[in-house]
Amino acid sequence: MIGKKRFFSLLWALIALFVSHSANAQPTDSALVAAPLPTDSLEISLLTCSPHSEVYSLYGHTAIRVHDKASGSDIAVNYGLFDFNQPHFVLRFVFGLTDYSMGSVPFRYFEMEYRERGSSVTEQVLNLTHEEKVRILQALEANSRNPIYRYNYFHDNCTTRARDMLLSHIDGEVKFTSAADSSATFRSMVHDWNEDSPWARFGNDILLGVGADKKTTREERQFLPDNLMKDFASATIVGDSVRPLVLRTETVVPAGLQITEKGFPLRPWVCALILLAITLLVTWIEWRRHRIFWGYDLLLMVACGLAGLLLTAMIFSQHPTVSLNLQILLFNPIPLIFAIPVVRAAIRHKRHWWWKWSLGLLILFFIGSFFQHYAEGMLILALSLLGRDLQAFFWMKDEKNEG
Repeated sequence: MIGKKRFFSLLWALIALFVSHSANAQPTDSALVAAPLPTDSLEISLLTCSPHSEVYSLYGHTAIRVHDKASGSDIAVNYGLFDFNQPHFVLRFVFGLTDYSMGSVPFRYFEMEYRERGSSVTEQVLNLTHEEKVRILQALEANSRNPIYRYNYFHDNCTTRARDMLLSHIDGEVKFTSAADSSATFRSMVHDWNEDSPWARFGNDILLGVGADKKTTREERQFLPDNLMKDFASATIVGDSVRPLVLRTETVVPAGLQITEKGFPLRPWVCALILLAITLLVTWIEWRRHRIFWGYDLLLMVACGLAGLLLTAMIFSQHPTVSLNLQILLFNPIPLIFAIPVVRAAIRHKRHWWWKWSLGLLILFFIGSFFQHYAEGMLILALSLLGRDLQAFFWMKDEKNEG
């Protein structure tokens, strides 16, 4: 069984998907620091930071740089500030009520932070007119007076906020011409960035529902910092004339050495396979000894029921793509309701009618795999539960009035 420490590690892995675009786990001063007046020496840039080992930064980060070379003013504006110590943080997270804020720091502090992490920072200096710079500065200043916003991982995060702040104040139409995978889904894009973090991926896939497997538009794909950076690289501004969006690109912080802690050594599918082997062994021993190990069924029912409480709560969450999740057919609170009646019947070698419901839910779960990508190992886990269902039908007599 998963120990207490592993349980909380998995819980933070679930949270990681929705708090991953953060530069810092602690909020800073939201006011613009020494905001410069627009001059010819002023540059406004998009900053793209590569991922690092912290679970909340598996997907990188985006910020805006406001740099006046003449005055020396140099500011990094960040929309990814959050605080794990906020009251009821986990509860608010579950229901999609997580608030993030805008903040700004001198760029040297921003640069220092990512240099210490070993993450690279790429700067794309934008090809803006004087008037466009004025509007962006005014908008940033106004935003700093009301910095809190309701965070939405796919549609309103630190990357999309920075994009909208920059592009909405440009004269003309910004056209993106970079190659893009038109078949990409939210889930497939997330998978591209958590390949080396299997338990974080497992947590993400447990939470994400059917909506995460739909094809996305280019604008939707820009929720990832790297995607936005690539789109900016070849974009043009079409107005009275055509000009490139990016004036020049520089690596302001080179990639460094990242020290990562080893996670749990077994992947989710391996753990599920071990559980399946244990289930088959328990079932075989039952057959050999003509006994029913009702305690094993109770353990499985309680574990699935407790996991189901989280998926049931996500039905009411404001997070995108989580409300319709077919994995709730496997993880739901129903086993908690019927666990005791099922055990009482099993002690007398009687089959409670709940087993028929369980079998029906499992069949629907397997059918659902054609419509939704399940978390790694979930189908193997379902085979374990199916084995216990079949055992009940083969070794127990029906008792319609039990429970």
